[in-house]
Amino acid sequence: MKQVYNNLLQAISDNRKLLAVLIDPDKFRIRHTGSFIEKVNDSIATHIFIGGSIVEKGVTEKLVLEIKNHTKLPVVLFPGDENQITNKADAILFLSLISGRNPDYLIGKQVESVSKIKNSSLEVISTGYLLIESGKETAVEKVTNTKPMLRNNIDLICNTVKTGELLGMKLIYLEAGSGAKQPLNHEIISSVKKELKIPLIVGGGIKSKFELENAYNSGADLVVIGTAFENDESFFNELKN
Repeated sequence: MKQVYNNLLQAISDNRKLLAVLIDPDKFRIRHTGSFIEKVNDSIATHIFIGGSIVEKGVTEKLVLEIKNHTKLPVVLFPGDENQITNKADAILFLSLISGRNPDYLIGKQVESVSKIKNSSLEVISTGYLLIESGKETAVEKVTNTKPMLRNNIDLICNTVKTGELLGMKLIYLEAGSGAKQPLNHEIISSVKKELKIPLIVGGGIKSKFELENAYNSGADLVVIGTAFENDESFFNELKN
């Protein structure tokens, strides 16, 4: 039964904040899956996202299968390309990079991937994805050949997310990028949240519980943390149930 999105809506209705741990298959050692997921299970995490900018074919599926041996949390694909799509996950964020103007990442890659998705059991969640400047060039910027949106152009950011919503997207994902020097600030998140009637995901640059709480208090419905856990698994100790 496809219920990842409905459960997200219910959590928002219940005023429960959600946390996704992002695992990049290209950087993660599969033999460490058991010990890592044990920490995830003991934390406040509610979802596991799987994806990276560049991942070899077949690696994602092996990782998803191994993760599912150790947790009952929903596993959601956050793919950089069609090679990362596997029917073994629970859902997929069907991303369109609406902050950029490269047609390959607005719709081209999606057309290439749809043959893998349309006959699968994956729950497909259309997602408007916006890359916001973070103080450094990110992998997303390099791979997609697009520039991030400027932090100080909040009107354009808000107009872009509203366009995504009006086009029928079910989620908006604001991203500062993997390894961002600084997370998105209160003004950006709160301004975007005021524009939306759909859930808001925020990720990139969050390295402490204080920054996590700031994202929630600013309006994020679901926060994604990846690099902080890659660099220091002790961060899980701050986020225990």
